[in-house]
Amino acid sequence: MKETKIIKRYQNRKLYDTHESSYVTLDEIAKMIKSGEDLRVIDNKTKNDITASTLTQLLYESEKKAKTQPSVELLKEIIRHGDGSFSGYIQAKVGSEMVSFDKDASATSMNATAPAAALNRAPAINQ
Repeated sequence: MKETKIIKRYQNRKLYDTHESSYVTLDEIAKMIKSGEDLRVIDNKTKNDITASTLTQLLYESEKKAKTQPSVELLKEIIRHGDGSFSGYIQAKVGSEMVSFDKDASATSMNATAPAAALNRAPAINQ
């Protein structure tokens, strides 16, 4: 079983890889995830697991750099449905196809096509 890499986030918002003993960027965290590494991000002060919010921030920053932006109508659709969040939108569109991980990530599988399937079912909207 792979060892979970711990990334600490300090109050100055710097991210510190405890295994490599070095600071890392969001881009480096993205590379770790793409290469299959398992990681958790922990707030150094509170000791809370902030992995989900850090990965959400990573996605936001990636979206800002993307060559194409989602249409305003698609973004409105996401806000209107589900609970107003992207994950709520996907959950509402996909329903039981989506598998949630429990807090210690012990789920046995996840349907990797679920998010893409939800977006494919989104209304066709011209920019």
